[in-house]
Amino acid sequence: MRAPLLGAVPVFIAVACAQNAFALNWRIEPTLEASAIYTDNANHSENDPKDALILLATPGLILTAQGSRQLQATLEYDVSGVARVYFGEADKYDLLHRLNAAGKAELVDDFLFIDGSARVSQELISLEGSLAEAAIDNSNRADVLSYSISPYMKKRLGTFANAQARYTASGALYEDVGALNSRDTSVNALTADLVNGTRFNDLSWGLNYSIRKAVYDNLPDSTFERAVASLGYALTRTFRIFGTAGQEWNDYPTLAGNEIDGSMWSAGFGWSPSKRTSIEVSRSERFFGGFYSLSARHRTRASNWNLSYTEDLNDMSGFQLTTGTMYDYQCSLVGGGSIDYDGWQFTRPPNEMGYPVSSCITLSAGMPGLLYDLRSGVFVSRLLRAGMNWGLGKLTYSLTAFDSRRDFQLVNAEDRTQGVTGALTYRLAPFTSATGSLGLNRIRIPAELSENGTDRDDDIYTFSLGVEHQFDPDLTGGLTYQRQQRDSSIANGDSRENRITATAIMSF
Repeated sequence: MRAPLLGAVPVFIAVACAQNAFALNWRIEPTLEASAIYTDNANHSENDPKDALILLATPGLILTAQGSRQLQATLEYDVSGVARVYFGEADKYDLLHRLNAAGKAELVDDFLFIDGSARVSQELISLEGSLAEAAIDNSNRADVLSYSISPYMKKRLGTFANAQARYTASGALYEDVGALNSRDTSVNALTADLVNGTRFNDLSWGLNYSIRKAVYDNLPDSTFERAVASLGYALTRTFRIFGTAGQEWNDYPTLAGNEIDGSMWSAGFGWSPSKRTSIEVSRSERFFGGFYSLSARHRTRASNWNLSYTEDLNDMSGFQLTTGTMYDYQCSLVGGGSIDYDGWQFTRPPNEMGYPVSSCITLSAGMPGLLYDLRSGVFVSRLLRAGMNWGLGKLTYSLTAFDSRRDFQLVNAEDRTQGVTGALTYRLAPFTSATGSLGLNRIRIPAELSENGTDRDDDIYTFSLGVEHQFDPDLTGGLTYQRQQRDSSIANGDSRENRITATAIMSF
């Protein structure tokens, strides 16, 4: 990957702009993970499966800013040295970089702010190829670096209104993605908002303008522009209604005769009977049709529930910002009480973030990650995601599901991926747990998008069973068996894989 740590530059810029940034308390957590994997089908082939022993050494670093409300920053980075030992064939070696970073800073009290984020990952080149992780087989994986830097201003206009203006420079860099897939993209975006101030109690209103210009290496440039007015009213303390109306002007490559802009509106309601329960439902109309949107969350002492459905106009650089797994945490505050973090992008819980947090627990994978490839083009995304977990004594179980459709405007064809996964964790002893999971993913690719020009339907079944033990506070080890089975509608598209993984993780 081209200079993987350059992806963190937007975060470092956001952090460095803050006053006294380097005088803060920075928590540094080095980690080291070692894994040995045996698989009987590393290349996920029906006719020529390859046995392989895969050895990984993965040093990592977690960097977190602590003790300031003006600066929040988290960076997770690791690099895996991979040795793939094939039986009867030449061995292969690789380096895999992964980065997940986000930072925000308040530069001028209550006026000027800056956000930054970056991510490096290995993504699927094609849904029709091997779905194996990059460590197992990187022939169908591409290195992707996405980044964003966003300064913005906020101003209170007395009690009448609050104003905000934001500029965002973002983009994505892709390596070895194939002829049909996304190429390097740079994006410049501007948004301006004016919303009601504290003078308005039950009534809410807002005006929004946004423009986003994307420059692609392999496609004509695209522009997405809209202006929207919103109005809402709280009928009771827990129930409100709202609506929006506006216009959008778009310019992107599409088939002749396709509508690409026009008027837009939405109407809906929100219900929040408690701090732990919220539901929002709306009906919208845009140039690509009418649709419903849904966002619902419910939390109890033992469970966590999430459900959402959205439709939007997108490209790959924008779509990737919302496709990863999002985590929910509940953190206890020193002195009593707690604070909830919903939709946290990191695998580790928040660490202080300006609050005197004493400990955090994972409530669930709040929203599951998606199954998608890097096909280029502008598309209408239709996305349903759901997640649930429940803890009962020594037993914790979870269920996650997604349904993702992408309607590509240049060919008027839609691919679809669906998935559902159930998982169980049982605490066998104070420091020993057993885990198991069962999942099903479905891939539907029409002939217009398929590599061989025919419709393709694949079902992928996954099963895993493992045990994990904490040997001491800084050392954890585990052993896992996994099986994956792919049943395809095309010839030679089936595959079977059995895998055993031994892992040791050390923190310092």
